[in-house]
Amino acid sequence: MPRRNADTRAEIRETALELFGQQGFSDTSLRQIAERLEITKAALYYHFPSKQELLAEVVQPLLQEGEALLERAEAEGEPSLDRFLEEYFDLMRRHRAVLHVLLFDMGAIARLTDIVPTLLTWRERAAKVIFGGDLTEERLALAVFAVGGLQDVAFLPGESPGTALRDAAVDAALRVLKG
Repeated sequence: MPRRNADTRAEIRETALELFGQQGFSDTSLRQIAERLEITKAALYYHFPSKQELLAEVVQPLLQEGEALLERAEAEGEPSLDRFLEEYFDLMRRHRAVLHVLLFDMGAIARLTDIVPTLLTWRERAAKVIFGGDLTEERLALAVFAVGGLQDVAFLPGESPGTALRDAAVDAALRVLKG
C-alpha cells in the first residue's frame, strides 16, 4: 500500500496520537503503530528509537505553540485580553487530542517529566499577562479558574459550528476575571 504522504515521520506521529488516545500511551505498543501504518517495526524504530521519544515529539507542537503564545503576549505588555483568551482557547482546542492522552494516561505524563511544570507555569504566566505586575493571590486564583476553564471547555468533544463555543468560553472566562 502506498504511503498516504511522503512524511513517514508525520504519519507515525499522527497514528501514534490516534492510538494513544484510543488505548492510552501505556497500552499502545510500537508494534501496533507499525502495523496500523503497514510499515515494519524496524522502519518505525528508524524514525523513533523509543515510544517515549515518540510521545515527546507528539507533545512538542503543543509546547512550542503555547510558549510562542505566552511570549507574544508577554512582549506586548498589555495585550488585548479577549484576543489572548481566544488564542489560548484555540491552542487548547487544536491540541485536545494531546491533552486527552496526557490527562487520561498518567503513564504518559510520568514519562514527560517537564510537561506538568511547564503547564503549571503557563497558568501563572497567563495570570501575569491578564493582570500585569499586580498579581495578588486572589487574582492568581481568578486567572487559574479562567484559563483552566478555557482549557476544559476546549477539551470538550465534538465540533461546534463557527466560534460559538469559543465565544461562550471566553465570555465566561471574562466574567470570572471581573470577579
